[in-house]
Amino acid sequence: MSFLELAKKRFSARSYNSKEIPQETLDIILEAARVAPTAANKQPVRLLVVKSDEARAKLAKAANIYNAPVAIIVCADTSLAWTRPFDGMQTTDIDASILTDHLMLAATDQGLGSVWICYFKPDVIRKEFDLPENLIPINILAIGYTDEKPDTTRHDTKRIPKEELVKYL
Repeated sequence: MSFLELAKKRFSARSYNSKEIPQETLDIILEAARVAPTAANKQPVRLLVVKSDEARAKLAKAANIYNAPVAIIVCADTSLAWTRPFDGMQTTDIDASILTDHLMLAATDQGLGSVWICYFKPDVIRKEFDLPENLIPINILAIGYTDEKPDTTRHDTKRIPKEELVKYL
């Protein structure tokens, strides 16, 4: 499948079945995150893979993961992130987003569904998972097998036209 076909196949799955994700499949998905680029190659992102019933119960206090068998809490370490010298902007959100995109596309490539979750209580995650001060939860990616099917033509009507998106100068 081409990259564009893969990108169009990815969608936000909010219903997962009980099929377990093999560790080999999860390893492929995590490797896609590991090779993702980060600003100045600082690699400030840390991934908390939530699989056990105990960890999923802790996460349920902070977010809805739609009964996905695996959730990845994507965190950024502010002590490692590159900082733009002109205005002090750290690339934590950007680096974490790049890794999350790699995770989503790799999950899709492996036949899994996923949903990017930003609606969560970061203070609860910090407490439940005992995160150090410098580690910020940026987002959560729920992953699992789903019976939902992607509408690969949705981009024709639910995305702005390329002419509106792109301006040549």
